[in-house]
Amino acid sequence: MLAKTKTALSVMGVAVGFILTTAVFTQAQEQVNSPRGRAPVAIADGEYPASYFPNTELLGADEMRITALGTGMPNQTKAAVSISYLVELGNGDNFIFDMGLGSMGNLFSLRPDFSKLDKVFASHLHIDHVGDFMGLHIGGWLSGRYTPIHIYGPTGSSPELGTKAFVEGMQKGYAWDLATRTGALPDKGAQIVVHEFDFKQENEVVYEENGVTIRSWPAIHSLDGSVSYSLEWNGLKYVFGGDTYPNKWYIKYAKDADVASHEAFLPPKTLAAYFGWDLSQATYVSTRVHTEPQAFGKVMSEVKPRLAVGYHSVQSPENNAAIMDGVRKTYDGPLALARDLMVINVTKETIKVRMASVDEYALPPDVTKAYIDAPRTEEKHPGEFVESGKWEGYTPPPMPKKE
Repeated sequence: MLAKTKTALSVMGVAVGFILTTAVFTQAQEQVNSPRGRAPVAIADGEYPASYFPNTELLGADEMRITALGTGMPNQTKAAVSISYLVELGNGDNFIFDMGLGSMGNLFSLRPDFSKLDKVFASHLHIDHVGDFMGLHIGGWLSGRYTPIHIYGPTGSSPELGTKAFVEGMQKGYAWDLATRTGALPDKGAQIVVHEFDFKQENEVVYEENGVTIRSWPAIHSLDGSVSYSLEWNGLKYVFGGDTYPNKWYIKYAKDADVASHEAFLPPKTLAAYFGWDLSQATYVSTRVHTEPQAFGKVMSEVKPRLAVGYHSVQSPENNAAIMDGVRKTYDGPLALARDLMVINVTKETIKVRMASVDEYALPPDVTKAYIDAPRTEEKHPGEFVESGKWEGYTPPPMPKKE
């Protein structure tokens, strides 16, 4: 029988009640590729540490862990980089929703097994949502991924505004980088597989494998081609809103969510003061292109998730207070205003919210044997002209024999 205790957690000044239970673990989850000198262990008796220390906790077989890798704006700060969420499941699957500018650094600080980070779901193509995609692609390839990376994303109002065109442009822009690394790194790791789908589809499946189902529906933001997602697995449901004006699709399809994340943008007066905008411009951006706090609260009052998560703000005590004041005028349910590296553990009985504690300097875990053995073509070299410029006053040490 599972031991149960009741506790209360304060998230950004809001008391939220939770039930903690002992998690169940599988043998497969104990075989994780962790950094040298660190062996993750199971959570005992449902007692989570106050902070999350990466690679110290085994994820329960029935558990989901959501980590906010970025929660801020395009003009990121050290405390709030652009939007990204990592979702880890107890079956060993991992998913990334958006990969905004700067978020790769926070992902890297978790020291993940990059061989398992090969699926990205883009809500739309703003830089604060996909600006670090190529950083993830190439950085992950360097750090242990030896298979293609997959990106799932919407069409646009025309072909050149869709996900496929975005990836083709990135591959052209980084052609020199990709060409130089192929050979030294596993060949297949250079590949990008694009799964583009119609942004207009309503709650249609875009991914279904290993008991995981991910669906998309339209969002309202800037131009055609923005979407929201839901991930369902093992009786749990996470919703990622992307950027959106309050819309009927989110209200309908985010129902029954355990964790529903949705932007809670700065209110107009606060936004105007922060950026030095006039109130008219700030009101347009906050209430026509994004979702201001009172509107976020109304959305969550309709959806009624086990935990509502607001994000996409500029982190400061004054700004967070303004957002919280607005939300609480229209919503009194369980709430977290996301900060970078906030971690949410979810089971059918448990929701635990805390912050990750990471090192400023972190190395990735050792790569796997499969990465070392993955096929590679010959390493690349400069042409004859450039090679002729080598200085004769230096002789490099002899190359060691390959093992």
